[in-house]
Amino acid sequence: MSLSNALSNAVSGIVAASRGTEVVASNLANAMTPGFARREVQLSARPWIGGGGGVHIEGVERVVRTAILGQSRTAGAETTRAQTLASFHTGMAEAIGVPGKAGALGTLLASFDAALISAAARPESETALNRVLTSAQALAGGYGTLGDRIQDARTEADRAIADDVRNLNEGLGRVVALNRQIVQQTASGGDVASLEDERQKVIDGLSKIMPIQELPRENGRVALFTSGGGVLLDGFTPVTFGFTPAGAFRPDMAAGAPPVSGLTVDGLALSPGQMRSFSGGRLGANFQIRDVDAPAAQARVDAAARDLIERFADPAIDPTAPPGGGLFTDGGAPFTAANERGIAQRLAVADAIVPAAGGGLWRLRDGLGAAAPGPVGQSALLDRMRGALAASRPTASPAVAAMSRSATTLAAEISSTAAVGRLDAEGVLAGAAAQSNSYETMLRQDGVDSDREMEALLALERAYAANAKVLQTVDDMLQTILRLT
Repeated sequence: MSLSNALSNAVSGIVAASRGTEVVASNLANAMTPGFARREVQLSARPWIGGGGGVHIEGVERVVRTAILGQSRTAGAETTRAQTLASFHTGMAEAIGVPGKAGALGTLLASFDAALISAAARPESETALNRVLTSAQALAGGYGTLGDRIQDARTEADRAIADDVRNLNEGLGRVVALNRQIVQQTASGGDVASLEDERQKVIDGLSKIMPIQELPRENGRVALFTSGGGVLLDGFTPVTFGFTPAGAFRPDMAAGAPPVSGLTVDGLALSPGQMRSFSGGRLGANFQIRDVDAPAAQARVDAAARDLIERFADPAIDPTAPPGGGLFTDGGAPFTAANERGIAQRLAVADAIVPAAGGGLWRLRDGLGAAAPGPVGQSALLDRMRGALAASRPTASPAVAAMSRSATTLAAEISSTAAVGRLDAEGVLAGAAAQSNSYETMLRQDGVDSDREMEALLALERAYAANAKVLQTVDDMLQTILRLT
C-alpha cells in the first residue's frame, strides 16, 4: 500500500500547488484594486491515519494586521476631522484677509480713514464727501459679507452632517448584509475573502465619518463601536441615526434650539454628554464648526461692527445726531446692546447722508441732524469722525477681550485670531496626516508585492513539478509490476 500512499501524497501536493497558484494569480491581478487584501493559502500536514499523509489545505487567509488596521482607521478619522476644520479656518482667514489685501477689513478701514482725512482737508468738495460715503458703505458691506460667509459655513456644515448621517446609516446596513452573507458562506464552507474585502472597505469609509472600533464575533461577523464606547452594531440590527437639516443659517440660530438639530439614535435625542461618545471624524468636526467655531467667529465680527457703531454714536462726535444715532446704524435704526448678535450683517450707513435715500452728503460736514447746509469750509465734524475711528476706547462686547483699542487695532486682532486659528488647524492636520501615512505604510507592507508573488509562483512551479515527478515515478513502478504479471 506504500505506492498508493505515495500517489495520494503527490496528488495532495499537486492540488495544494494548484490552489496556491490560483491565489498568487488572484493577488497579482488585484495588485491595484483598492481594498484588496493579499491572500495566502494555509497548509497543514495531513494525518497519516485515514488520509495516508500528504498536505491539507486549511483555507485561504486574508493577510491583515487587525491592530494596525484599527490604528489606521483611528488616525484616518482624526485626519479627516483635521482636514474639515483646517478648511473652515482657512476660509475664515481668507475672508477676513490681511491689511493691504483688497476686501480685507483692515484695507476697508484704511480706505475709510483716508477718505475722512481727504474730506477734512477739502470739506467743500462733493467728490471728497462722496468718497467718505462710498468707503463707509464698502466698510459696512465688508462686515456684512464676512458675516454671510460665516453663516454659509454653518449651512454647509449642517448639510455635510445630514449627508454623513445618511451615509452612516446606509453603511451600517451594508455591513449587516455582508455579515449575514459571511456567516452563511462560512457555514457552507465557502470562500469569504472577497466579502471580507468589501466589508473592510465599507468600514474604512464609515471610519472617516466617526472613529470606529471593529471587534470579531462568531462565524466571521464583526461588531462595531465608536472609539468613545457607543454601540453601532452588535448583532444583525444596527443603530439608526437621525438628523434634520436646518436649511440656511442665520446668526440668531443657536445649537440646541429649533430648527437647529442634534443627533438622534434610534429616535432618542443625544445629550451633549452622549454626543461625546459619537464625536470625532468628519461628523464631529462639522458639529464643531456649526455650533462652536463659526458662532465664535460671528461673535468677533459682531463685536467689531458694534464697536464701529458706538464710536460714531457718541454725542460728542455729532451733537446734531438723534439719540443713539450716528454715521453707522443697525439697519437704519439705533443700535442696542441686546441686539448685538448678527449686527455685522445689519450694519448700514445712516440714510441722512445717502442721497439715494433722501439724505445729503453735506450732512457729513454739518451734522446728521442738521436742517440745512452750513459753511462749506467747515471740517470740525469730519476731524472728530476721523479721531473717533483712531481713538483708543474700551470695547464693550463680551466676545473680545475687555481692553482699549482703536478700530484698526480691533480689526487687526480679528484678522490675527483667524490667522492663528488657521495655523493651529494646519499644524494639527500635518501631525494627523503624518500619523495616518505611517499606518498606511505599515498596511501596505502586507499588501501585494509583485516581486514576492513571483518568487512564490516559482516555488509553486517547482513544487508542482516535483509532485508530478513523484506521480510519474509511481506510475512507472506500477507499470513495472504490471509487466511482471
